[in-house]
Amino acid sequence: MTIKFQNTYQRAFKLKIAEYLGINAKNIFLFWKGRVALYAILKAIGIKKGDEVILPAFTCVATVNPIIYLSAKPIYVDIDPKTYNLDPNKIEEKITPKTKAILAQNTFGLSADLEHILEIAKKYDLFVIEDCAHGFGGFYKGKPNGTIADAAFFSTQWNKPFSTGLGGIAVTKRKELAEKLNVLENDFAEPSLKDKITLNFLIFIKKHFFNTNTYWFALKTYRWLSKYNLILGSSQGEELEAPVKPEDFEKVFSTVQARKGIEELKKIGDLVFHRKNIAELYKAILKKFGIEPPHEPIYAEHTYLKFPLLVKNRYFFFKKAEKEKIELGDWFISPIHPITENLQYWHYKWGENFIAEKISGHIINLPTHSQIDQSYVHKIEDFLRRNQSNIYSSYRELL
Repeated sequence: MTIKFQNTYQRAFKLKIAEYLGINAKNIFLFWKGRVALYAILKAIGIKKGDEVILPAFTCVATVNPIIYLSAKPIYVDIDPKTYNLDPNKIEEKITPKTKAILAQNTFGLSADLEHILEIAKKYDLFVIEDCAHGFGGFYKGKPNGTIADAAFFSTQWNKPFSTGLGGIAVTKRKELAEKLNVLENDFAEPSLKDKITLNFLIFIKKHFFNTNTYWFALKTYRWLSKYNLILGSSQGEELEAPVKPEDFEKVFSTVQARKGIEELKKIGDLVFHRKNIAELYKAILKKFGIEPPHEPIYAEHTYLKFPLLVKNRYFFFKKAEKEKIELGDWFISPIHPITENLQYWHYKWGENFIAEKISGHIINLPTHSQIDQSYVHKIEDFLRRNQSNIYSSYRELL
């Protein structure tokens, strides 16, 4: 197996990831974005025109696009309202002779019910890919997220468990997939000098100017600039208009990302511990208000990249939060976040996934990142108390 990356930083980053996940570094492959890592995995398992890939109907367009880029078809399955993850009990009815793989997403940091999904996959001879864009640092039955299925991908984009600005990591435990991923990692283009300089600049800006006080302005500015391709964004403008692969899509990880990743991984334990502690504070607050906290299955260790909450009128909830400079997230505002129009371009037919569609109209996320301290949690508690009438007591009240 030839190795393209001889750069000290890329090698060191792979070794750090391998150490954390307890796998061989030769089974780790680095790409420009998480969606590029998924695209590489799909290519490696032989996804082609006419094939079908099952995934939850509560996901991001970044996950759907790579499937369509390979002329395959995404097949959406409704979610479990307790976990916001793919409902295994609804998978088999969507399987056809064209089905080739199942994407098992970690939503907000919670692993999917993998044992159940793997049993179905074995029955129909399907690949299972863990979508760990949200899931680094979590566990499924004592095993690190990303190490259980045939392959997995992680995202290290701005708001993920740890960030390299942009970035994607593909891992596999299957030798034949590792060999194919190695070829793709060698074949994909290096990021341009402009890419590297811009990313370095954005990492600096985020570190020094993004905080809870600037959140709403920064979020709106970043998304607007990304939409019009004026900045290196998670999603570029054309990716949100139609599922057409950008010309420079197939790129690998840069030295800029690897250096940042090594730095971030040194504190990953503290970052995960912090998120879980903040989540415990939120759960205690919700219990005081008579609101059911998020469900945590016994099979998984939830890392709470985001802390979900269901509200009755999201528009007014966000308006009030913005006015009071309360940080809130909007994952996911549609079954294919952030797409709200022309869903048919992504092979989605409205009305087929009742739970996902209902929840996507009412969900918000409370922040758990490292800048959220106990005093900020108290500020959020006061905001929730004053707007308690706009919060559902549980998913049952919504559905």
